[in-house]
Amino acid sequence: MAQDIEHAKTAHGERAPSCTIVIFGAGGDLTKRLLMPALYNLARTGLLPDDFALVGLDRVPMTDLEFQNHVEEAVRAFAADKHYTQTLDETHLKRLVSCMTYMSLDFASPESYLELDAKLKDLKTTHHVSDNVMFYLAVGARFFGSIVDRLGRAGLVTETDHSWRRVVVEKPFGHDLESAQALNKQLRHSLSESQIYRMDHFLGKETVQNIMLMRFANGIFEPLWNRDHIDHVQITVAETVAVENRAAFYETTGAMRDMVPNHVFQLLALTAMESPASFDADAVRNEKTKVLTSVHRVDAAHDSVRGQYAAGEQNGAAHLGYLQESGVAENSTTETYVAMKLGIDNWRWAGVPFYLRTGKALGTRYSEIAIQFKRPPISLFRNTATDELTPNCLVIKLQPDEGALLSFGAKIPGPKIAIGQVHMDFHYKDYFQNAPSTGYETLIYDCMIGDATLFQRSDSVMAGWEIVKPIQDYWASGEAPLAHYPAGSEGPAESDDLLGRTGRAWRPAAE
Repeated sequence: MAQDIEHAKTAHGERAPSCTIVIFGAGGDLTKRLLMPALYNLARTGLLPDDFALVGLDRVPMTDLEFQNHVEEAVRAFAADKHYTQTLDETHLKRLVSCMTYMSLDFASPESYLELDAKLKDLKTTHHVSDNVMFYLAVGARFFGSIVDRLGRAGLVTETDHSWRRVVVEKPFGHDLESAQALNKQLRHSLSESQIYRMDHFLGKETVQNIMLMRFANGIFEPLWNRDHIDHVQITVAETVAVENRAAFYETTGAMRDMVPNHVFQLLALTAMESPASFDADAVRNEKTKVLTSVHRVDAAHDSVRGQYAAGEQNGAAHLGYLQESGVAENSTTETYVAMKLGIDNWRWAGVPFYLRTGKALGTRYSEIAIQFKRPPISLFRNTATDELTPNCLVIKLQPDEGALLSFGAKIPGPKIAIGQVHMDFHYKDYFQNAPSTGYETLIYDCMIGDATLFQRSDSVMAGWEIVKPIQDYWASGEAPLAHYPAGSEGPAESDDLLGRTGRAWRPAAE
């Protein structure tokens, strides 16, 4: 097992140290759509190293020039879209692509890794880069372990006191607890924990990072952030897209593995964690892991719902059901929707239910965390026209309209005592100019400077799989029902029942 080595760290906001990025799967969609525009944005903002090189690896034969043209076309397409980047800066684009080389490589061949070693040594002379190397595994999860094994055997991940070697692995990290443990054991044979950067691009979003800042930088929130004042918490990650052309991936993954142990549980941890001693990576990740290890065992039959979208209508157009999608088995029971109720056994949250849901082909695309506070006593208003007080609610809106909303009661003008609900609505775009971003810029930059705060640690990953294990086991037993919901709806009725039996309800998507 590799040993952790301390390296000098670059302060946030400074240019990253000289390094080479090696991308396995450089010809794939992830590299084209997200990684290359993210690197361009880092170059444009002055955070990419002065002495920098990138090696693209894939099975398809390609010359350096063909690869550079491929990258340039990808960045230009996103600049034209104006969604991820702004007006194209030709100087920075040309400089970026000039740092790139390509190798056609068989991931399973030991000889290929010796060729890669020779290439990295050659780049030290041609591009004046240091021995620092980031290996980015933009490939299917089934390749993670074998690639790292071969990197280790070739001596490519061996660190020194003066240089680092880091490996970025995309989600999903395993498909259940046992496979995650096995993959972690395999990676740790060649790598130390400090070398492994488990990527969850959701954590690269500014609004997700702001959850912690919003809580701990404002004295008006934290004193109320506990079981004495909060009735329950709802976390929603709703997508309007269906499986589209990803059926081969989705049939073996499903909504649970794709979204819950990573995206959704990270939102849960950020919402429920205690204040860390500092913003040091381990201090933050310690508190997040404590939350996940404090979740009590789920009663899967009672407190979980799995659903699958059926034919419906979305934005006025007919929508296929999941079973009619190309590449989906005609009798598939793969879930496209998950809802669950969790409880956290600690002093802050005991007795407060957390309701989580995520799904595809829904009516509205949005992600939010809704904190519903307890109702005040009604006795003061018993002789008025107010029969029931609407609880206050703080909603942290993550996408697409980032911001926060606080609802509270106010007197309706007139001679009678009547209370109406009003909203204080904050939108990021009204106060801050968001930098163009794919969501990967922060994470790539953090890996280059050695800040692992926004990357999952192994104990956090295992804790997430521990939580969903009873649900996965129940679903695999064949006894769990599969609910259905029309595409374009807000999910199955069984999800509403999850809250309804305690007199609660999901917050409507339109609010």
